[in-house]
Amino acid sequence: MFEYMTVQEAATKWDISERRIQTLCSENRIEGVVRLSRVWLIPKDAKKPIDRRKKNNEK
Repeated sequence: MFEYMTVQEAATKWDISERRIQTLCSENRIEGVVRLSRVWLIPKDAKKPIDRRKKNNEK
């Protein structure tokens, strides 16, 4: 059986906002995410997606 965490748990674990987690889920940027009604379920072993909003070559 798979183990899942909620958006709130993922936000605490990855140190980003709950709203950002919801956006990542809706964009399918987190592998294995499941939506049941209005609740996102994120696999406990999912990795934090790379933030594409930041440039890698900033000094």
